[in-house]
Amino acid sequence: MTEREVKLPYPDSESALRAVEAIGAVLLRPARLQRDTLFDTPDGRLRTSGQVLRLRDDGGRGYLTVKGPVQRGSMKVREEQETAVDDARVVDAAFRALGLVVAFRYEKYRTEYSLPGVTLTIDDTPVGVFVELEGEEAAILDAAGALGRTEGEFLLDSYRGLFLARQQTFGLPGPDMLFPRA
Repeated sequence: MTEREVKLPYPDSESALRAVEAIGAVLLRPARLQRDTLFDTPDGRLRTSGQVLRLRDDGGRGYLTVKGPVQRGSMKVREEQETAVDDARVVDAAFRALGLVVAFRYEKYRTEYSLPGVTLTIDDTPVGVFVELEGEEAAILDAAGALGRTEGEFLLDSYRGLFLARQQTFGLPGPDMLFPRA
């Protein structure tokens, strides 16, 4: 399947929520913590080739995702395969047993909304709040326009890329994008 997405920055969660609800988006899933782990070979072959192997813990649900290289344009487009897994801890252990290493970990509180042809997520991360639009190109452009945004405001970076660009600004230690622990 082909994934097509863009991110839009917002100053805070409340303004993102007001904007998304103001355009009539329908709530699909309430806010919950997502913990993502990117795996790679010890020599970084997946990242170097533009591929991603991600294991996600989504509020107790597990997902395994493989993404191909990004086809750059006005939107981030790439091939994506995803499936649910019964126990993310077992998959994590299997990857490590095969010699894969953790390349990057990141967390976000995600709330999902829907409009025809597009899913809108509000992602509250340690490096800012983003509304991610994923779906059909025309629907993404329509939703962005309804939010008062233009293509010039689209962010195409991954959360790893955004973390690397913003970690100093937010005073976060590396190497992962995680919320501070109490």
